[in-house]
Amino acid sequence: MVIPPPRIAGGGGGGGRKPRVPPLPPARTLLTAFAAAAALAVLCLLSSSPAASLSGAWRSGARSGDKYLYWGGRVDCPGKHCGSCAGLGHQESSLRCALEEALFLGRTFVMPSRMCLSSVHNTKGVLQSSASSEQRWEESSCAMESLYDIDQISRTIPVILDNSKTWHDIVSRSKKLEVGGVAHVQGISRGELKQNPLYSTALIINRTASPLAWFMECKDRKNRSSVMLSYTFLPSMPAKNLRDAANKMKEILGDYDAIHVRRGDLLKNRKDRFGVERSLHPHLDRDTRPDYIRRRIAKWIPPGRTLYIASNERTPGFFSPLSDRYKLAYSSNFSRILEPVIENNYQLFMVERLIMQGAKTFVKTMREFDSDLTLCDDPKKNTKVWQRPVYTDD
Repeated sequence: MVIPPPRIAGGGGGGGRKPRVPPLPPARTLLTAFAAAAALAVLCLLSSSPAASLSGAWRSGARSGDKYLYWGGRVDCPGKHCGSCAGLGHQESSLRCALEEALFLGRTFVMPSRMCLSSVHNTKGVLQSSASSEQRWEESSCAMESLYDIDQISRTIPVILDNSKTWHDIVSRSKKLEVGGVAHVQGISRGELKQNPLYSTALIINRTASPLAWFMECKDRKNRSSVMLSYTFLPSMPAKNLRDAANKMKEILGDYDAIHVRRGDLLKNRKDRFGVERSLHPHLDRDTRPDYIRRRIAKWIPPGRTLYIASNERTPGFFSPLSDRYKLAYSSNFSRILEPVIENNYQLFMVERLIMQGAKTFVKTMREFDSDLTLCDDPKKNTKVWQRPVYTDD
């Protein structure tokens, strides 16, 4: 069963230009996400009115009279990541962008109920190819509530999940509206979305018409002071069980320092047409080896300190040479705390991120901000310039 988009309210008063009618997106974007809601919505309508279903829904972020911002059932889709899956940081950039848009518009954000788990950043098994698309999605994704505290996020920006009964009821309600139903938008500035009655009066603004990944809507904001939500907002909103695990680990660690050593997914060399090895980060492999790490951090972290190492390096004992100067700690030392709560590497990274934030001195792999302490001076941003790897002092 497919829910057709309701009629959109016409422009309000004013003798200016005629409001622009936004083009409709591909039918599968919003409607695919709504189709599953249709059957359930019918049952909801039989048992309660839309007004009644919205009342008392504050726990999920929604309140009676709210309007909504919908941006698709998957983070970064539509966009180039529909068929693949970005890492946690990339998807968080998109979520922060969408949450900021909802904050600016004064709307409740309809958050995807699941986040895709990139096979590059996650080691969980993969289902056989005979599995259905739904089964593959369940296996390659995790519940958003297993990563983030939705109630805590809703204290800043009201949020509801797209698999909630509240959202199903809202979709059904939008079908009944003569005006102000769903506004499908593409290439419309957020200022116009807020001020133009053609969009501002709509119950639901559907941004899935955009062919870009979500975060691209915010990418041109070079002035960081114009950003409404801090870049640390989502990292500070992990699910309660992840926060509790991190607090237990920090209590055991006591007074400690930390380094983040990102190697595995970034050490991707390729040969040019002359057979010469090339890398996008020519100094990374060298700078993240124990001998170079020891020399680099000596000026920041004195000998004898407890050093927590968060890394995706898979070689057993790779950082052991550092033990002659520091008391080393890894996530594997806290399996009793982590095993009951960690189901994927995204959750593990969110816990480790809290550990790194709590360190007396924290050293990143590559620089993001001028004040960062880093192991490597290569830029974190991909320059797309393939260079010869450097393994000696230069």
